[in-house]
Amino acid sequence: MLEIADLSKRYGETVALDGATVSFRAGTIHTILGENGSGKSTLVKLLSGIVKPDRGSIRVAGGALAADTPAKVQAAGIATVFQEVLVAPDRSVVDNVLLGVDGLARRRIPRADRRRVTAEALAFARTAVPIDALAGSLPLAALQLVVLARALVRRPRILILDEVTAAIDFADREAVFQLMEGFARDGGLILFITHRMDEVMRLSNAVTVLRNGRVVDTVARADLAPARLLELMAPATVPGGHHHG
Repeated sequence: MLEIADLSKRYGETVALDGATVSFRAGTIHTILGENGSGKSTLVKLLSGIVKPDRGSIRVAGGALAADTPAKVQAAGIATVFQEVLVAPDRSVVDNVLLGVDGLARRRIPRADRRRVTAEALAFARTAVPIDALAGSLPLAALQLVVLARALVRRPRILILDEVTAAIDFADREAVFQLMEGFARDGGLILFITHRMDEVMRLSNAVTVLRNGRVVDTVARADLAPARLLELMAPATVPGGHHHG
């Protein structure tokens, strides 16, 4: 469903991503694992159209994607929920969930339906989010649900979730996991960026490990073991970890 080939990005002397090649299959939750500075956030920015690659390609469903603007990426069916919670604080939850969707000409939402569509997009959450409240009046945990609903309302084929569970309450975290599992079951693809090993083990159908801007390995579900993943992430820091080659 999504393929990146030789995807590379440098900032001056810093190589942020170096020749990343990965195939992501439909109907899976594919986790991207790596320490800070491993290239995870650069990959998210490239796949979201926020920065342009220096070389390499992105293909969606077999077709080349010129991911040079966020709008093109969204039109290709990719929605990203960023680690930084981005809301318009002085607008209602409804306005925030539907932010940008009204601009997609093929799917303008009639005024009478806006509240219903918003409520449906938030229905996955255990915590009730007041849809008429100003976003700026809500706690961070509720805002994370709002930006998740904003991604869902676009009906993406590919959902990129960057550390989305960090700010969410325990009950809602479970609701988000079930949402993710259902999205994949229905044939969607989730790219899941997390550093919590319990989430990795529970949700991943595959895990790609990044280290120093490079893809170290992609590990299938059957081969997932925390110790192995930790060693791939940072071989030198694992007590008793053996160096190979």
